[in-house]
Amino acid sequence: MIIIISGATHTGKTVLAQKLLERYGFPYYSIDHLKMGLIRSGQTSLTVYDDEKLTPYLWQIVKEIIKTAIENGQNLIIEGCYVPFDWRKDFSEKYLKEIAYCCLIMSENYIENHFSDIIGYENAVEQRLDCKITKDELIAENKRNLLLCKKYGLPYILIEKTYDTEGEICTLLRKFIKTT
Repeated sequence: MIIIISGATHTGKTVLAQKLLERYGFPYYSIDHLKMGLIRSGQTSLTVYDDEKLTPYLWQIVKEIIKTAIENGQNLIIEGCYVPFDWRKDFSEKYLKEIAYCCLIMSENYIENHFSDIIGYENAVEQRLDCKITKDELIAENKRNLLLCKKYGLPYILIEKTYDTEGEICTLLRKFIKTT
C-alpha cells in the first residue's frame, strides 16, 4: 500500500508520516528531500522558490517511485506538498487500488487561533532553514487546497478545532483497506 499525505506547508505532513512509521512500520519518503537533492546537486536550475514549476518536475519522479513500490509489493508513505491535485490521471486502476491519499487542511479559524502553535511546531521532525510564512499566506494556501480537493473529489482531513490527524488518517486507512 502507498499512502500519499499532501497539504500546505506547516500542516503536519512530516509529523504524521513519522507517527505512521512508528505505528505501522511503513517507511516514508519526503518529497522535500528529493527537491533539495536535485537542487543541491545541480540536476535542476529550479530553486526552492519555484513551487509552481517544482510540482510537475518532482511529480514525474515521485509517480514512478510509487509505481515501483507497488510493483515490488512494498508499503510506502509519500509526504509533501508537491503532489498535483489531478494525480490520479497518472495511474491505471491497478495502481489506484493500492494508493490511499489524504490532504491535510487547516481551517481559517484554526490558523487564526493556533498560528503561534503552528509556527512553534514547524521544526518538530525536521529543522527548517529560513522558513517564513505569514498567517495570511497560510490561510490562502489552505483555502486553495480545500477548493482543489473538492474539485478533484480527493479525501482530506479538515483541521478545525483540534489537531488529531493521526486518528483521522487511521480511520481513513481502515476504510481504504476494507474497500481493496
